[in-house]
Order: sequence, then C-alpha cells, then structure tokens
Amino acid sequence: MSVAPVPSSLNVKDLVSAAEWQTRVDLAACYRLVALHGWDDLIFTHISAKVPGTEDFLINPFGLMFHEITASSLVKVDLAGRKLMDSPYDINPAGYTIHSAVHEVRHDVACVLHTHTASGVAVSAQRQGVLPISQQSLFVLSSLGYHAYEGVALNHEEKARLQADLGDSGFLMLHNHGLLTCGGTIADTFLMMFTFQRACDIQVMAQAGGAELIPIEPQILAGARAMVAGVTKSAQGMGGALAWPALLRKLDKHDAGYRL
Repeated sequence: MSVAPVPSSLNVKDLVSAAEWQTRVDLAACYRLVALHGWDDLIFTHISAKVPGTEDFLINPFGLMFHEITASSLVKVDLAGRKLMDSPYDINPAGYTIHSAVHEVRHDVACVLHTHTASGVAVSAQRQGVLPISQQSLFVLSSLGYHAYEGVALNHEEKARLQADLGDSGFLMLHNHGLLTCGGTIADTFLMMFTFQRACDIQVMAQAGGAELIPIEPQILAGARAMVAGVTKSAQGMGGALAWPALLRKLDKHDAGYRL
C-alpha cells in the first residue's frame, strides 16, 4: 500500500480533504478538552475518529501528551493499523486493539473515546458497576455494556469479546481499566464521556460519605432509557451539537493551537 509523504512542516491541511481536515480539528480539540478537564493519563489513553467516507481512522501519535496534539499531528491508519501517511510517531498498540475493534463492527460510530480516570477506574472495579443514584447515571445506564479485564489490550483475540460486550451500546465500562464512549459525532462522544465521568465522580463521592444511598426507582430508569433512545434517534443526537461550539470557544480562549 502506498503511503503519502508528509513534508517536514507537517502541512497536512493541503494533503487531505476539507472533511478530513475538519475531523482532524475536532478530534484535536477533543484531546485538548480531555486534558483541560483532567481526564488524561500522560500519553496512555486514546481517542479516535473515522476519516469521513472511509473505514480509516485518526488516532493520537504515541508519545505526545493530550495538550500537545494538533490537527496535523494525528496519525491516520487503516483497520489493519497501517499508517496511511508518513508520521514520525507510531500509535499505541493497545489503543489500536480497542479502537479498531469498535470501528470494525460499529459503522454508526464516528468517534471512540477511552479514559483511565481515577473515579472511572474506581467504579469499574466495583462489582455492581454504575449505580442508579444520579440523573447523570440514568443517561449512562440507558446504553451501558461491561467488559471483563484481560490485561493490557495487546491480544487481538480480545477484540471479538470486546465487540460482543459493547454490542450497540454507547457506553462501555472496562472492568479494572476505565471508561469508553462511542458516538455518531466527536461532539456527542465527548459529551457522553462528560456524563459518564460525572456519574462516576458522583458515585465515588456519595459512597465516601458513608450514608445510605437512595436508588432511583426502576420505573424512572426505564422511562429514561426510552427517552434517551428517542433522543439519540433524532437529529439532535446526544446534544453534543449544542454544547460543542461553547466548548470550542472555551478551548480557543485557553489555547487555539490544536487547530494547526
């Protein structure tokens, strides 16, 4: 397979379609927002996005921290993990396993976001997983799968089990490992992770208080599932399109370097 050379200036914008460039900008913004919210884990987690109109995807260059990632520095690979454009960086092999697994079977998914936050890992280590104790948890529980820990995700045989555990869910809790969201847009996927993370933060804090917890009534949970299913089938998606412009305004005030 031929690989398009990238000049040393990494002037990628001139080498890709307008649609791919916009995806690169939004994905780089997503990395920066994850860092800004304190959800990063040095260089060891990952976010990917499909290149529009293809089965290829973009993922972080292994070795850069999330606050350093730019639209140009993202690495483009095919489903076999082969780089499609020259880059001085490789990709995280565990990241490839997880993200290719999702992109192989979920053609409705444009973006996959995976984190190792303290609260996320803490809840993932609890046998009951996410508890229905907050409004945020209702959104997560409406579309949540669980995947058992199998060690660092380097064994490609794990992909089939991960795919089965994810099913058609938007949220996946990787036991003893962390959180994963996947959505139809980068904006929705980020908003889903914001909700997932907040639900875990609330759960850990509520448990730490030592008081008896009040579970949300099953009929309310069932109603929430129906509501979210209806919302996600509409043009509004998860609501990311409403929040994303505001998030970019916040990010641009902090550092607009992701756009390069």
